[in-house]
Amino acid sequence: MCKDCGCGKGSNYVIDGDHHSHHDHSSAHGGHGHSPAEAGHAHGQAAPEAHTIKVHQSILDLNDRQAERNRGFFKAKGILAINVLSSPGSGKTTLLQKTAAALQGRLRVAVIVGDLATDNDATRLREAGVPVVQIKTGTLCHLEAEMVAKAMEKLDLTQVDLLVIENVGNLVCPAVYDLGERLRVVLLSTTEGEDKPLKYPPMFHSASVAIITKTDMAEAAGFDRAQALANLQRVSHHARIFELSAKTGQGLPAWCDFLVQAHQKARG
Repeated sequence: MCKDCGCGKGSNYVIDGDHHSHHDHSSAHGGHGHSPAEAGHAHGQAAPEAHTIKVHQSILDLNDRQAERNRGFFKAKGILAINVLSSPGSGKTTLLQKTAAALQGRLRVAVIVGDLATDNDATRLREAGVPVVQIKTGTLCHLEAEMVAKAMEKLDLTQVDLLVIENVGNLVCPAVYDLGERLRVVLLSTTEGEDKPLKYPPMFHSASVAIITKTDMAEAAGFDRAQALANLQRVSHHARIFELSAKTGQGLPAWCDFLVQAHQKARG
């Protein structure tokens, strides 16, 4: 279950046709969903005095352990794994299509796509010649490390240099879920407004890379570039910032060069 919003309780997810169960790890602390006080009221008894119980194990402990296993696997294989996040419609899939095409002959790219439903994004990437595994999360608003581990089994990772995890379009819940990636990449499109980093600081603060997308539409959208950069510097001051248009190709070479260099570091 999501730490932040409680989505996906009791749900299943599908990886390219194979069904998997999503485990609500918080249920062990809640029994059948009734607190002792609620149980007492159900039998006409007075509610007992409330006590605070401190639970020191992180609710994300199982996810974090799997993420570390994923990270170790990527390091052993010399794979650069990046987790790409954004709100819906920021241009993730188009950017990945153009990035994969621009990296041909330099890096071998594969993609794990996360969406609540449909395989539209995966289909677009397959048509571009990119090996893809689709995860349909059902009611879950984020990907988890276990999902990524299972999806990896469907890829020939001996033929992969760059593994891109295209996360579910959401700027809230995915911020706290480590997938084992080396780089966390967050997109901000010019059509969304320059204040997104201020509205969703945990996500943008967690990013190691921030990309301003759809720069070709900035003028039409009335995008304040200077303010957007100031907001990113304020929240994502440690992140590498790129500005690009996947449609026109402006800024794409610098992004691709960065990925090649990051892969070389991942192999080292």
